Amino acid sequence: LTALPFDDCDGSMTWANDSQTLFFAELDDTHRPWRLRRHTLGETDAATVFEEPDGRFFLHCYRASSERQLVLLLNSKTTSEAWVLDAATPQADFTCLAPRVEGHEYFPDHGQLDGQWRWFVRSNQDGINFALFHAPADSVPTRAQWQVLVQHRDDVMLEGLSLNATALSLSLREGGLPIIEVHPQGLPAYRVELPDAAYSLYVQDSLEFASTRIRLRYEALNRPAQVRQLDLATGAQQVLKQTPVLGAFDADDYISQRLWAVAKDGTRVPISLVRRRVDEGKTVPLYLYGYGAYGESLDPWFSHARLSLLERGVAFAIAHVRGGGELGEAWYRAGKQEHKHNSFDDFIACAEHLIAEGVTTRERLAISGGSAGGLLMGAVLNLRPELFRCAIAEVPFVDVLNTMLDPELPLTVTEYDEWGNPEEPEVYERIKAYAPYENVKAQAYPALLVVAGYNDSRVQYWEAAKWVARLRTRKTDDNLLLLKTEMGAGHGGMSGRYQGLRDVALEYAFVFNELGVA
Repeated sequence: LTALPFDDCDGSMTWANDSQTLFFAELDDTHRPWRLRRHTLGETDAATVFEEPDGRFFLHCYRASSERQLVLLLNSKTTSEAWVLDAATPQADFTCLAPRVEGHEYFPDHGQLDGQWRWFVRSNQDGINFALFHAPADSVPTRAQWQVLVQHRDDVMLEGLSLNATALSLSLREGGLPIIEVHPQGLPAYRVELPDAAYSLYVQDSLEFASTRIRLRYEALNRPAQVRQLDLATGAQQVLKQTPVLGAFDADDYISQRLWAVAKDGTRVPISLVRRRVDEGKTVPLYLYGYGAYGESLDPWFSHARLSLLERGVAFAIAHVRGGGELGEAWYRAGKQEHKHNSFDDFIACAEHLIAEGVTTRERLAISGGSAGGLLMGAVLNLRPELFRCAIAEVPFVDVLNTMLDPELPLTVTEYDEWGNPEEPEVYERIKAYAPYENVKAQAYPALLVVAGYNDSRVQYWEAAKWVARLRTRKTDDNLLLLKTEMGAGHGGMSGRYQGLRDVALEYAFVFNELGVA
């Protein structure tokens, strides 16, 4: 291919079925994919196919599972709109599947049902946890033609759909755990069986559309990531690959548990916990992690570096607070906008539960969170500083009020659906009531390590700097307060495997020092 001067591309590429036509997206000044371009091999330019002027919406183009259709998806945090195009006619125009309606989210795919080509649409029109619809594919169906295939359920979230010629696989979330439910054509449906109490699971690859197998990615707090092959008809699994762990390692040397705390409003909050089997029943140092925003689910994951904690007798836990998506859409909505305070109450409840159950003590409890999880750290430290021995806040979104007041910053406008627009007086007061920077008090705080990235376009480095400066002025203790600004880092930290390990080593050294771990 000849190099062409296409600027500001987002890195995505979608080929049409003629193998000559390429669709790609361009970024605007806020790094939002907003324009779809079409390039034909041999030409020197690319045509503009679509532009999305609303700053809340991101643009994505992808091939449907059948590879017979192209889908152009426009979605904000609360609303979506899809346009479709026959992949064999890339020069034609995309056609809207269902015009956007505020609050309606839907995600289309194209495949087969009982040997007939159909559109499949995951939509929240019947309820916030989504249902699955299907419609004829001989033309672009109207919304009135959608027929229910899988009904909405109040206690089960339909998170995704994978299509093969002989089966459809539903990615569900129930009781805070991911579940894959397979519906082979002509055979009873079943759920994939797994060995651990708390885990991460998703369809990694549905392979070719005609394939009778799919590949799953599975891992747990005590089990390294595995690629598992699933036979769609029988449910038989085969571990094709497991991430190796150097040295002596046995997953059964560690206990992975699911616990439940009770928040002050009576809500049960899940906790994922891992510790050495020899430490069962003992009170040990504990590293508690949290996030709780954007509907993101913190499914348990394995970490080689975390073995350094576990082998020194430090337990590790995740607080699955409201604002995440672990218990479905309602769980997310209960931790955003005017309900954001629930995220903080839940995290505090999880810490108190782990202490009450004898897992750890206040003097041996470290907490950590990054980005929106850094906001969580800042808020709980203001509310209950005596509950924790030390805390780590990575690229922390602690100056949320002032950032949300500046629409010129990247992503601010797209964040209104998550936090609200503080130009509205009621929203201003609401955010001000919990914003970590605004609520630093003259009180004793735990030891604190704050990490920022100078090139972070999501959470600007000055948020951490302002917060630390105010803490230094107002706090009444002599505990460590450290700020590290990585001059070459962005929102995800320093690039490079070894630099990442050095960053983790710094954080663990801070924790070991504060918790008195040898």
